[in-house]
Amino acid sequence: MPDVRIAAAGRAIIEIAFERESPEAAADEIDQIRKGFLRTLDLDGEPHQLQMHFGVAAAPSVEDDEVLLAEAAESALDQARADGRVVMLDLTRADLAFDKLTLMRELPRAIASGEMFLQYQPKVHVRRQEIASAEALVRWQHPTRGLILPGDFIAVAEQAGEIARLTLWTLRQVIEDQKKLRADGFDMLLFVNISGQLLADAAFVNEVCEMLADTDAKLGFEITETAVIRDPESAIRHLQWFADSGVTLAIDDYGAGLSSLAYLKKLPARELKIDKMFVMQLTSSNRDPLIVRSTIDLAHALEMEVTAEGVETPSALALLSVMGCDMVQGFLISRPLGLDAFRKFLADDGHLDNAGGSPTSFVRPESFWKRA
Repeated sequence: MPDVRIAAAGRAIIEIAFERESPEAAADEIDQIRKGFLRTLDLDGEPHQLQMHFGVAAAPSVEDDEVLLAEAAESALDQARADGRVVMLDLTRADLAFDKLTLMRELPRAIASGEMFLQYQPKVHVRRQEIASAEALVRWQHPTRGLILPGDFIAVAEQAGEIARLTLWTLRQVIEDQKKLRADGFDMLLFVNISGQLLADAAFVNEVCEMLADTDAKLGFEITETAVIRDPESAIRHLQWFADSGVTLAIDDYGAGLSSLAYLKKLPARELKIDKMFVMQLTSSNRDPLIVRSTIDLAHALEMEVTAEGVETPSALALLSVMGCDMVQGFLISRPLGLDAFRKFLADDGHLDNAGGSPTSFVRPESFWKRA
């Protein structure tokens, strides 16, 4: 299979990617790979047997949503480990589509019964080569439907009037998780995404500010410019309340919507995140590098740090370093991890706290990145 692409996605995870005419054809080739690993390996004269689990996700190549595909594959792998068999999720199947009305009915129960959980994706400071913060990402593990991704239920939560409840649950969970990280010796900023709908909700804002007054948590909120444009007067006022409460504000997905310098200069934000649509084409486009470089310069002029999302290759990371980007986030550093896996990710690099090396030497094992 000469067209197969293989990459390390973790200490014990290998990512295999290829295109075939149908999910069935892909499944046949995965089965060939599985059978190949059933053979005993001779290493220095000693027989060894590898234990492999296969989680597979298939989607039409025209959709080209690599994040969705990767998350579906991870869900399949989790199920494969539990079931002891190859698990394949075919995202082209109609029976995997979620009925929004059903999700609306089930969402309140899901929040109350513990079906929601968080994963954390680290942000790495480029010059210091250390993990500076992490973004909390909410997931829904449905008892019968399996993993439901945010793209399928966040909009539903907004439409059902449950987004405030879901966000408050997320904030409380992040605060508890941060206590565990601190006990491990990792005192870092944790970011939570805040829906634009909530920026105009004075009751929500007041409840969050009261919650923060009773804790020493170090939190950041990621908001989009589109959210501010909906109701700029109340949004900017409420964001200032958050900032006054000690929350670090980050502008998320910059460049993906209608960016407005008029609003940008008014926001009490300390971080700007460049949308991954520009970063993922950074080394294969003529215009995207110009946009990214000008955005970095603009943010620095406004005294904000810049985070690039969607960093997946060492070449993109090296170019961002040359451009003066402050932080990076993406699969090259780490996929989103559950709390226990994230704690292990941080702990595993403890012996490298004093590691040297050039800041532009980015081809590192995942254990290289240091904690902040």
